Amino acid sequence: MSGHVVDQVVRGRFADAALAVVVGALVVTTAAFDGDTTAVDHALIVLGAAALAFYRAAPLAVLAVATATGAAYVLHAHPGPVAALPVLAAMHTASRVGHRGWAAGAGGVYLAAFVATDPTNGEVAERAALLAGWFLCAVVTGLADRNWQAYLRQTEQRALEAERTREEAALRRAGEERLRIARELHDSLTHSISIVKLQAGVAVHLARKRGEEVPPALLAIQEAGGEAMRELRATLEILRTDEPTGTPALLVERARAAGLTVDLMVTGEEQPLPATLDRAVYRIVQEALTNAARHAGGAKVRVELAYGDDDVTIRVDDDGTADPDRPPEPGIGLTGMRERVTALGGSLHTGPRPEGGFSVRAELPRGETG
Repeated sequence: MSGHVVDQVVRGRFADAALAVVVGALVVTTAAFDGDTTAVDHALIVLGAAALAFYRAAPLAVLAVATATGAAYVLHAHPGPVAALPVLAAMHTASRVGHRGWAAGAGGVYLAAFVATDPTNGEVAERAALLAGWFLCAVVTGLADRNWQAYLRQTEQRALEAERTREEAALRRAGEERLRIARELHDSLTHSISIVKLQAGVAVHLARKRGEEVPPALLAIQEAGGEAMRELRATLEILRTDEPTGTPALLVERARAAGLTVDLMVTGEEQPLPATLDRAVYRIVQEALTNAARHAGGAKVRVELAYGDDDVTIRVDDDGTADPDRPPEPGIGLTGMRERVTALGGSLHTGPRPEGGFSVRAELPRGETG
């Protein structure tokens, strides 16, 4: 149970107890001015008022106790209309949770007892009529409160639904924008890079065919063109779908199949994560392994996933050639990784290790997992 829910429960119980104390104090104070009030009458008052503290858990039981003790008090001591306050409060709370018939019946029982104290007395009849009006108001206000609470719940539900709809629309627009960018990049860059790579390849082939030494710049152009094509394809793949295509374990297996030496360690209780967090974990491991394969050469890589109660920690270390005295400039991959982590309220630490190699460490809050 969250702290917010606990606070609500505590406040509710305090309010219930306060209601019982206030009603009981009013009736007891009024009874104190009546010289005929006995200890039995005080006990009936206290019992009827104290029952109000439990109206949330058992509204019908509270209504029965308040009505029985109130009727007994009326028949024994013949008090004034103020003595009906516990019954009035119990009727209101019972009506508010939908028991309006039982509330009306309890009011009728109390009025019958009130009139029975002196049925021929006109003043008693007037007080009974006044109490009947009070009881009717208690039932009506209880129903009004019930309808108001239902209206508030419906309004809150509509607000949540509208928020969910806005989020879905924003995600849909973002997906459409990614597809548009992917198409633009494909149309504008793929053709040009392919031509450059093709022309460089032809030039290298002709030079070798004529027995000439291939210029290093031409070889660099050919290699750079191939690398640019691979990078572009990877970028377009990410733009076309932002959903993970597997798990971190699968990424490790793919890296091993590609010739990278990778060890995977998972600690803590692995549980289903929210989609956004699960996607972030996948992308961070993917980017870290890609950087290790690209820059660390034949280094050994260690991937650690630690599932805590409140957060998930991802750590990817390699023992490559990164030098702490010459930290590399963050590229697009590391920048995007940091933006993704920051958007989730987490923290990211990247850089060369003191013992050599490169380290990526991300801490992401779990949030509500449902």
